[in-house]
Amino acid sequence: MKKKMLAVLMAAVMVFGMAACGGKEKTVQPADFEIAVMTGPTAIGLTKVMTDAENKTAKNNYNFHVYGTADEISTGLIKGELDVACVPCNLASVLYNKTEGEIVLAAINTLGVLYLVETGTGIQSIEDLRGKTIYSTGQGTTPEFTLRYLLSAAGIDPDKDVVIEYKSEAAEVAAALASATDAVAMLPQPYVTAAMNQNANLRIALSVTEEWEKLEKNSTVVTGVLVARKSFIEENEAAFEAFLEEYKVSAAYANENVEETANQLEHFDIFKAAIAKKAIPYCNVTFISGTEMKTKASAYLQVLFDQKAGAVGGKMPGDDFYYGAK
Repeated sequence: MKKKMLAVLMAAVMVFGMAACGGKEKTVQPADFEIAVMTGPTAIGLTKVMTDAENKTAKNNYNFHVYGTADEISTGLIKGELDVACVPCNLASVLYNKTEGEIVLAAINTLGVLYLVETGTGIQSIEDLRGKTIYSTGQGTTPEFTLRYLLSAAGIDPDKDVVIEYKSEAAEVAAALASATDAVAMLPQPYVTAAMNQNANLRIALSVTEEWEKLEKNSTVVTGVLVARKSFIEENEAAFEAFLEEYKVSAAYANENVEETANQLEHFDIFKAAIAKKAIPYCNVTFISGTEMKTKASAYLQVLFDQKAGAVGGKMPGDDFYYGAK
């Protein structure tokens, strides 16, 4: 009888213990996210998440905003109207410094997507750009500083030996090339493909990434990144981690399901499907987080900083800039 009573008591203790442990498990509560993306390559990796959000199957409540320029996104992040955003890598550092650490880097979403294109066959090296007018976009962000670095490394003064004519959006550069007979431009994919479709004489002259890596053996061009408000992450840490997991899956899905991703991009008014389908394989869509993210991004930012401190916001970001990195 005593043995039976002891067994019953032990069973009760085990049940109680299990219930207590179960009570300590944290349930991830969905959070409301205000997310900004730009028209162009940095949005590609998020399209599955955008589709899931629209279908109400995502892990959180995502409200996406599509912008044509980075300036609008910067304002929204600083004001707290946006929680998460895809922005140029150097702008992430600028925002970190401007907000005294409130904006942090969570992932790299796009590596090199910039190309130098021309109508003709005269550009075989960076040196051949001397004396040319170069159309570009992204003044004050990654494209400008990357171009200036490559020119300077080739002994070309960006302010004297060439004319760089900036447009507010890549679509404007593509339009300027449509009827040009002697033009040079630096464009990201998928705008390169769009421009080539509009002008049969246009060709890819140089890969900006390849030219960069000839000069910088230990770094590469980090085009786009994912940033977030630090306070938002702290308030919604489990939900944010769930978002990053969805994003990682979405980026892989974009590379593996090009046609469907292209259709999604058109659905969300980011890019026409026909162009995106051809361009996605050349867009270097990725998802890199943690220590690897820190290694790649910090090496790229250091090159920009050495060229012009203002390119990264006046000083290199601290370790707290790199969310989840050791």
